[in-house]
Amino acid sequence: MIDPITAKTVTVLVVEDHEITRVGLTLTLKRSSEIEIVGEASDGKQAVELAVSLQPNVVLMDIGLPIIDGIEATGQIKKGVSGARIIMLTAHDNDREIFAALGAGADGYCLKGTATAQLVLAIKTVADGAAWLDPGIATKVLQASVLAGLPAANKASEDAATKVPGPGPRLSQREVDVLRLVVDGLSNQAIAEKLYLSVETVKTHMRRIMEKLAVSDRTQAAVKAMREGLL
Repeated sequence: MIDPITAKTVTVLVVEDHEITRVGLTLTLKRSSEIEIVGEASDGKQAVELAVSLQPNVVLMDIGLPIIDGIEATGQIKKGVSGARIIMLTAHDNDREIFAALGAGADGYCLKGTATAQLVLAIKTVADGAAWLDPGIATKVLQASVLAGLPAANKASEDAATKVPGPGPRLSQREVDVLRLVVDGLSNQAIAEKLYLSVETVKTHMRRIMEKLAVSDRTQAAVKAMREGLL
C-alpha cells in the first residue's frame, strides 16, 4: 500500500527571523522533491498574514520572533486558518516554551540541528495529520506529565485496589498503543504497519480516543494523555 503523503508535494511556509538561517533552511528543504517552499516570513505578524494568504500545508515556525513571537503567531494561525498544521523549529527546549507551543496548537516540535531527512519526515508526518515531537522533547513532556500526574496515579491505584472505577476517560490497551505511536510522531500508515492493523482501523481508534479525551485533534489528544498520566 502506498502512503498517500509520499504521492503529493507538501507546501511549506518558513518562518525565521535570522536571514542566514532562513535562507539555509529554505535551500536545504528545496532539495527535497516532496517539499515546495511557498513563502518566507521574518516576524510573527508577517507569518500570520502569509499563512492566511498562502494557505500552506505546513508552517515551520521559530519561537523567538520580533513583533509577535512564534507561540502567539501559532495561536493566531490556528484560529484564522482552517486545517493549519504548524511545526515549531527552534533552539528553545525548556518546559515553558514546549508546553506553551503545544497549548497554542502546534502539531510538532523540532529542535534546530535536526537532520534534514528527519525534518522532511516531520513535515510529511504533520502534513498527513499526525503529531511529531523530537525524541528529547517527547521525553521532557513524558517526564513532566509523570511528575504532574503522581497524585492521580496514586488515586488510580487506590481505585483499582478497591474495585471502584476512577474518574477520567478509560482508554483500551489498543487505544493506548495507538496513542503512544502518535506521540512518537508516526503517521496513520506507519501506526497501521507497526500494529498490524488497517489504516481505517487506526483512524477509528483515533476517533474514539479523541471522543474519550474530549479533544479535536491528534496533538491535543497526545498532550492531554501525557499530562494526565494516561500513557
